[in-house]
Amino acid sequence: MCTPSFDLARIRRETPGCEKVIHFNNAGAALMPQQVIDAVISHLRRESEIGGYEAADEAEGRLEAAYDSIARLLNCRRDEVALVENATRAWDMAFYSFPFSPGDRILTSMAEYASNYISFLQVCQRTGAKVQVVPDDEYGQLDVKALSNLIDEKTALIAITHVPTNGGLVNPAEEIGAVARSAGVPFLLDACQSAGQIPLDVEHLCCDMLAATGRKYLRGPRGTGFLYVRKTLLESLTPAFLDLHSATWVANDRYEIRADARRFECWETSVAGRLGLGAAVDYALSLGVERCSPRIVSLAEALRTRLSSIPGVTVRDLGRRRCGIVSFTVSGSAPEDVCRRLRAHRMNVSYSPASSTLLDMSRRNLPGLVRASVHYYNTENEINRFCEAVARIAAGDA
Repeated sequence: MCTPSFDLARIRRETPGCEKVIHFNNAGAALMPQQVIDAVISHLRRESEIGGYEAADEAEGRLEAAYDSIARLLNCRRDEVALVENATRAWDMAFYSFPFSPGDRILTSMAEYASNYISFLQVCQRTGAKVQVVPDDEYGQLDVKALSNLIDEKTALIAITHVPTNGGLVNPAEEIGAVARSAGVPFLLDACQSAGQIPLDVEHLCCDMLAATGRKYLRGPRGTGFLYVRKTLLESLTPAFLDLHSATWVANDRYEIRADARRFECWETSVAGRLGLGAAVDYALSLGVERCSPRIVSLAEALRTRLSSIPGVTVRDLGRRRCGIVSFTVSGSAPEDVCRRLRAHRMNVSYSPASSTLLDMSRRNLPGLVRASVHYYNTENEINRFCEAVARIAAGDA
């Protein structure tokens, strides 16, 4: 499961948390490598020594390099990248910039994330636009043929979550993008859970906008994220709010919006966080997401197989293609209780309530799920120990 060119021992040495916990909560926030920790802490220390503005000026070259690194990660131009506080804010800045009109249609998926869907509902209430859910196919992923059949002249946006928060499903983003591009409909991709664990090429994905976070599979600090917006779409989008960074006040009654994607940024931000994000992306690029991804998938499949063999445990993942997130339930135990009991053994997982993906969870009659999400730095031994703990919980022994 680990090739000679993939130095797992070195990677675990560079991840201090590996010595303290079994961390299967990478879809929440992954363990940071030492290089990211150093980038954040050293800048905070520098701020304390010479001042925040002065430290930012000193770090300008490294801050600018983060745009280049993200552009390499996504195969886009640096002026198509904005750095923001998190994936939700990145997604919001893209979505709320669209001038929806009465009767406009927003097409989305059954497993769409709560924050996104709440935004759909809010905008529809304000503008008279409508949100329509594309049905799933027999694998539980978005039905691309149904999507194609639903597109008409009133379709204003296709907004899809690549990897839903509540399981291992990977939606067919490239096929969705091809349909959107052919129909001339803008495509907004929520890549919050896929950035860092699945190679992302915006040209192959045919997406016009992509939102992602730093804290999950990219292993960056919390409070960091980024937005990609295709250059050809930029000028037609007006951000929901502006400041003196995203626009320039040029006359008493006039301002000019930036020409690049930084029109979606604001001036005040965590410089240390951005440096940490840049370090995290550089770390991912040095390893190669295309090399790490198969290991993540392999570990997740091993975990699903082991969990499926435990009496009382049911794996709940959907999709033809699946990733590093493994969702399951334990008969007779509430998911949040399972999380708490595992954490007592220094095993980190998270809980997905029905409200996080209400349409999908309601359809499957699931009040909640345990979400275990593996990363390339996890091991087969950790999977074995984790499943032994789950088996004890299922048997009522832990």
